[in-house]
Amino acid sequence: MAETAQMAESGPMEISDEVAIQIDKMNKWFGTFHVLRDIDLTVYRGERIVICGPSGSGKSTLIRCINALEEHQAGRIEVDGTLLSSDLKNIDKIRSEVGMVFQHFNLFPHLTILENCTLAPIWVRKTPKREAEETAMHFLEKVKIPDQANKYPGQLSGGQQQRVAIARSLCMRPRIMLFDEPTSALDPEMIKEVLDTMIELAQEGMTMLCVTHEMGFAQAVANRVIFMDQGQIVEQNEPKAFFNNPQNERTKLFLSQILGH
Repeated sequence: MAETAQMAESGPMEISDEVAIQIDKMNKWFGTFHVLRDIDLTVYRGERIVICGPSGSGKSTLIRCINALEEHQAGRIEVDGTLLSSDLKNIDKIRSEVGMVFQHFNLFPHLTILENCTLAPIWVRKTPKREAEETAMHFLEKVKIPDQANKYPGQLSGGQQQRVAIARSLCMRPRIMLFDEPTSALDPEMIKEVLDTMIELAQEGMTMLCVTHEMGFAQAVANRVIFMDQGQIVEQNEPKAFFNNPQNERTKLFLSQILGH
């Protein structure tokens, strides 16, 4: 992973002082279960943030609230200058700027890879079919599987399907990408190919929030690592300080379990 880290550090990793996401005192309940508690988070354009923590700590719920896949009950979320409210126009605007890649690839099995990638641009952005196909091929090349364009998802490996899911998100030309444990459903040998794709995206300056247990990836590309526990942000720091000198006891325990020291 040292080679990956080196590779990532050599890329243009500029962070702007422009705010991409602003979350203030955000709270979320599932019934009586208080799943997110007073979340404050500012994400700057070009930042690459890795969110980690034990299962059930609220990591996935946090990023799902950013594009209204989950509704927050208190506090405010602003994405790209648009306030996330119950106003459907605002939700649509935010979703058109924010790409999301899930743990499971969520590809349509009855559509080819190319059709999966062109569906949203044609229907949502009203992009002409030919232009949508050119864009899709551009991003399939970027994730190194242009030769799979006419196959169906079931004919691809898990790693290839996840790279298609990334390409599909990029076809909407989002300004922010959210990743929800994108490698956790993959076999170990397929994880690297997906992480390499994400590292390339990071090098190009994409604003990224990634929920993952891949700590090597965090060390390679994150400029901030956030640790969550019991619905709260317990600690956040740049990777070197986060891994070498964690301040909170819960962070230390988590890292000792996940890194084995």
